[in-house]
Amino acid sequence: MLVRCARWVARTLRGELQGIVLDPARQLLLRGLPALTLAFVASFGVVFFHGIAQHRTGVVVVRLLGGVTADLPLWLALLRTPVSLYVPALDLPVWAGITQLFLAFALAELALGRGRTLAVSYATTLAGTLTVRVMIAAGPGWLGFGLPPETGQVLDTGPSAAVVGLFTYLSVIRRAPVVFTLTGGSMIVESIVEPNLAGREHLIAVGAAIVLGLLHGRSTAVRRWIALLLPWPRPRRAAGRRAVRTVPVSVPVPRAHGGQPLSRPGAAASTGEEMSTPR
Repeated sequence: MLVRCARWVARTLRGELQGIVLDPARQLLLRGLPALTLAFVASFGVVFFHGIAQHRTGVVVVRLLGGVTADLPLWLALLRTPVSLYVPALDLPVWAGITQLFLAFALAELALGRGRTLAVSYATTLAGTLTVRVMIAAGPGWLGFGLPPETGQVLDTGPSAAVVGLFTYLSVIRRAPVVFTLTGGSMIVESIVEPNLAGREHLIAVGAAIVLGLLHGRSTAVRRWIALLLPWPRPRRAAGRRAVRTVPVSVPVPRAHGGQPLSRPGAAASTGEEMSTPR
């Protein structure tokens, strides 16, 4: 049993090393540093907003551009959410966060591409932001799901939800249970040790990334499910255009009095010529 467990761990680690590290490294060698454009932009954005937030006026500017709270109007929160990905939490060390941010965006950009990386990071962040509104609307109680109304004034910014979502998404589509355990397990421990708004949003980001990862490569099935859930009316045919069906028509064969079918004139002539031709 111990030998089997050791072999399984070795195969799992080898597979994760291949899918999470070696394949992106190979893409980096083929495509060069331009393949990490999104990672560099995200890291530079965090450093930029962190530098601005060191001044009084800069704090106000950063809050107006990327500060998201649950008591904001929904349209304004959606407008600020893309910028909030690059606004670091002021009570956390920024350089540790930048390292995780660069690593997550770099691996995702090399493995998934820029478009899917942006889509997953934004979707997981937005899932946490919108679910917090549902929790506040539910109110305290609900088996620990609801939140008090004063939680709506807590500043909800930072790329941590996007980082957690990208790592979880990569671990699901590359079937990396060790990375998944380190990512999701650390979020569960964080939410238990220090229950706060960020811990809940991280768990929501993990759940959203799991759903997106399970739907990866199943676009046909997703479209089919959407068609079943939202049956759109089929377009009617035009009144002047009707389908014409072709019906096979059997032509009767003329027969003689004896019941034998009559042969064609050309066939009869050819037969007569063959009979009259001397051998």
